[in-house]
Amino acid sequence: MAEIERNDLYTRSEALIRTAKRCFKLGLQTNAGGNLSTRLASGNALLIKPSGVGFNECTHGNLMVADLEGSVVHGYGKPSKDLDFHAAIYKVRPDVQAIVHVHSPFATGWAAAGREIPPLTVQFKEKLGRLPLIPLSANGGPQGAKDIAPVMQDQSLKGAILANHGTIGLGKTLIDAQYVVELIEETAHIAFVQGLIGIASNGTAGGLPRTGIKPPQI
Repeated sequence: MAEIERNDLYTRSEALIRTAKRCFKLGLQTNAGGNLSTRLASGNALLIKPSGVGFNECTHGNLMVADLEGSVVHGYGKPSKDLDFHAAIYKVRPDVQAIVHVHSPFATGWAAAGREIPPLTVQFKEKLGRLPLIPLSANGGPQGAKDIAPVMQDQSLKGAILANHGTIGLGKTLIDAQYVVELIEETAHIAFVQGLIGIASNGTAGGLPRTGIKPPQI
C-alpha cells in the first residue's frame, strides 16, 4: 500500500467532517448509525468513520484509514461493520471516490416495506434514473459486500436503497454522494405525501377511511 499523504488525508478528513455534520443537521442520520467514506488520492485506501461514532462527532482524531482489503492501517477504535461493503464498492467502481450511507427515515421506510421508491420527480429521473432495492442478506441480516457490490458494479447507478436498512449514495466527491442521499430522501418523502393525498382524494385506500377533518376557517 502506498504511503498516506498527510495533506491529502487532512483535506479529505475536513470534507468528511463537513459532510457528516450536514447529514446530521438535515436529520438524515442520528445516533451512531450509518457511515461515510472517501477514497484517498493513492487510490488503494479509504478514509471512513469508525463504529460507535456519530456523524456529528466526527473529528480528525477519530477517523480511520483502511486499505481496500478491509484492513485498518491508520487510526484507533473499532472498524465499522460497513467497511467491507465500502471497500468492495471502491474495488468494483473505480469511478467512485466517495460513499454516503444513511438510515434516513422516509427512504428507510420504503426500504423496510420492501418497495422501490417511485421516480416521481423530474430531478430524480434526471439525476438518478434507476434506484435498485437490494434485499437483506441470505441469513436475513444486514447487507454486506457480497450483496451490495455485484449490484453497484453497474456504472450507471448512483445509489441504492437497502431493504430494512437505509440508503447508499455514490459520487466523485463526498458532497456529490451526499446530494444523492438527500435526493433519495426528498423523493421518498414526496412519494409518501402523494400516497396520503391519494387516500384523501379517494376516500379509502388500503382499508384506510377518510378522517373527516376539515381545514380551519381563515
